[in-house]
Amino acid sequence: MSELSVSHLLGIKYLTPEDIDLIFKTADHFKEVINRPIKKVPSLRDITIANLFFENSTRTRLSFELAEKRLSADVINFSAGSSSVSKGETLIDTVNNILAMKVDMVVMRHPNPGAGIFLSKNVSASIINAGDGTHEHPTQALLDSYSIREKLGEVKGKKVVIVGDILHSRVALSNIFALKLQGAEVKVCGPKTLIPKYIQSLGVGVETSLIKALEWCDVANMLRVQNERMEISYFPSTREYTQQFGLNKEILNSLNKEIVVMHPGPINRGVEITSDVADSKQAIILDQVQNGVAIRMAVIYLLASKIKP
Repeated sequence: MSELSVSHLLGIKYLTPEDIDLIFKTADHFKEVINRPIKKVPSLRDITIANLFFENSTRTRLSFELAEKRLSADVINFSAGSSSVSKGETLIDTVNNILAMKVDMVVMRHPNPGAGIFLSKNVSASIINAGDGTHEHPTQALLDSYSIREKLGEVKGKKVVIVGDILHSRVALSNIFALKLQGAEVKVCGPKTLIPKYIQSLGVGVETSLIKALEWCDVANMLRVQNERMEISYFPSTREYTQQFGLNKEILNSLNKEIVVMHPGPINRGVEITSDVADSKQAIILDQVQNGVAIRMAVIYLLASKIKP
C-alpha cells in the first residue's frame, strides 16, 4: 500500500494498521532529511497550508509549521484569539474565507470535539486534526508510537501505561487507539475521578497504584493534569496528586528493570514528573519532539499526494 486509506487525519480511530505503518516508513525517510545539512525538500512547493489554532498551542503549532516549511509548502498562520472569531464569526465562515485564498490543506486545533469532522464535511480542503477538545490528538499519538518503536524496536507486544488525567486528555484517547491498533497492551493509571467510566470498553486495563503500574509496564507515558479543562476539583490538592501519581527518581530506581519514560509536554516539573526523571537517560521526551516534525511531515506529504490537481 503506497497511499493512505483516508483523505483527512481526523482521528486515529479512522486509520488502519497499514496506514500507521506507511506513516512510520515515510517518517523514517523524513527523519533522515531533517538531519541533513540542508533540511528542506521541494515536495510540496505548489501546496498551500493554513494553520488554524482556535486554542493556544506553542509546541504543536511550531512543529506543524516547521514540518510544512521543511516540505517547501506555502504556510498561512491563523490565530483565532486575534481574529474575527472573537468578533463572532463562525467556524465555517472563517474557513471559507481562508479557502477563498485557495488553501489546499487545513491544520486545525479547536476546543470543540468533532470540529475537524464537521469541517471535513463542509469544505473541500484536506483536514488535519491538531487536537479537538477532549476528543483526539492523532499526530501526538503517532509520534508517541513512533518514538516507542524507535527505542524498543517495535510496538507490538509492549506494555504501555498512560498515567495521569485520562478524563480530559485527547492524547490518552488517541494513544489508546494507536497502541491497540499496533498490538500493544495498554493500562491507564490515575485518580479514579480522572479515569472515564467507559475506558475498559476500549480494551484497556485500569491500575490505581502507580508502583504496580510501573512494575508491569515497559513504557510509562506521563500526562499532565489539565487544570484549564476542569470546572471542579477532581482531587484534594496538587501535592496529594504528586505524592500518589508523581514519578520521581527514587521510584524509578526502585523498579527491578529499566522502563522508558515519555511525556507529551508541556511538563509540569515537580508535579507529574520530577526534573531528574525528565532529564534522565530513560526519558525520551526530546526524541518525541524531534520525531513530531518527521511524523507531521509524513502525514502532510501523504495527504497532499491525495489532493487532486
